[in-house]
Order: sequence, then C-alpha cells, then structure tokens
Amino acid sequence: QVQLVESGGGLVQPGGSLRLSCTASGRVFSIGVMAWHRQAPGKEREFVANFTPGGSTNYADSVKDRFTVSRDNAKKTVYLQMNSLKPEDTAVYYCNANIRTQYGGTWGAYWGQGTQVTVSS
Repeated sequence: QVQLVESGGGLVQPGGSLRLSCTASGRVFSIGVMAWHRQAPGKEREFVANFTPGGSTNYADSVKDRFTVSRDNAKKTVYLQMNSLKPEDTAVYYCNANIRTQYGGTWGAYWGQGTQVTVSS
C-alpha cells in the first residue's frame, strides 16, 4: 500500500508563513510528479503547485511569487513554503503524487488526507 501524509498546517495571521510537508511511504518504487492542491469551503479543489521529476515547477497564478514548492527525492517528500499568506489562502491543502509500486508497473495517482491552513487575525 501507498500512503501520503501531510503535516505543517495550522492557524497563521495574514502576512505570515507556513511550511507544509508531504511524505510518501509504503510500497513506493518510483515517484513522478508531486503536487499540492487546496479546497476552500464551498469551492472546488484547485491546483496550487507541482514539482516534476525533471526539476520543473509550476504554480497557480494566485500563489506565484508567494509560494515555493520543493522536493527531496531521498526522503520521498514534497514541501510547500507559503509566505505572505492571505485570508483567501484558507483551505484544506492536499498532497498528490503519481507513484509506481513496482518496476514496469502502471502509474497511480495517490492523495493525502489533507491538512488545514487557516489565515486569520
């Protein structure tokens, strides 16, 4: 089995910072793209940022220049450094990764359970 476990969420004041982590464990043979998404109350889940195996990063326009995604392949972990947080960043943040569980196997999409980020004074 494969698990993605997020951590680092919490309550922060506007303008503050948080760092989220997401670690893959279990039967992980190789990891492709690792990404962050978020879902605010009453809204659909939306893409935030991703980090490809080749080292490329992509960001939603709403977080560009404020959020930074990084990755430690040895630790099977992806990070999201969030700076200059705004109330509209309040959401449950989900980690997502494409993972193969064996050599020559097919890629599967896995999701973490989510971590709450609340930006409020």
